[in-house]
Amino acid sequence: MTPRPSGANAARLGLTVLGCSGSYPGPGGACSGYLVRGGGVTVALDLGPGCLANLQEHVAIAELDAVVLSHSHPDHWVDLTGLEIAWKYALGREGLPVYGTAETRAKATGLLDQLDPTIDWHDLADGGHVRLGGLALDFAATDHYVSTLATRVALGDVALAYSADTGPSWSFDAFGRDLALGLCEATNLVDGEGEGVLHLSARQAGAMARAAGVERLVLTHFFPGIDPEASRAEGEAAYGRPVELASVHAHFEI
Repeated sequence: MTPRPSGANAARLGLTVLGCSGSYPGPGGACSGYLVRGGGVTVALDLGPGCLANLQEHVAIAELDAVVLSHSHPDHWVDLTGLEIAWKYALGREGLPVYGTAETRAKATGLLDQLDPTIDWHDLADGGHVRLGGLALDFAATDHYVSTLATRVALGDVALAYSADTGPSWSFDAFGRDLALGLCEATNLVDGEGEGVLHLSARQAGAMARAAGVERLVLTHFFPGIDPEASRAEGEAAYGRPVELASVHAHFEI
């Protein structure tokens, strides 16, 4: 983990945690949200409750080039509503590029009445590809209760992947075996696993990342009240190497 950077460094790929709580934010926390910078652009990857405030600790809202939303569960996107207000009334701007599933678009439209012209929405689906500046983004459907897309972000030959929410039948190997970093949900402890549970434990996340050849594993999406250090230990036992933990404002340089 390195100090917070400034600007979108065209030559490096950086990931900053805006929020890492699952379902609802824990004390002083925020739900799922990450800032990806590189290739001359700044992209928000999910924007759950609390993330918009934390985002402004790192970049001005006007510096945001695009938003990518993994799925329609509110803990992954509802701060888009505040961002829309800021973009429209504080900045007086239109055409913010937002990428997400059709289900997420329907829910966002229900809250905001209409997205155009402030938000320029692009529907995403399994196998989709988007180019943002120097970043190449690819999407793969995960194993979750609603349509959910994991994201691979590449800058040249360097790539990270974000699992979003998933059950155990999905793997990082959907994106190949060249991942320098895997950001993986670890919502449950081992005793929370069971038939039909479409979230991962830290053990499952570690085993999956190891099998997929992920070089570096960062666990995230912790259900409030779970001990992150217990998750780390559980993940490391399965991964076979040290595991890092997401925390608000943590930065990972690749």
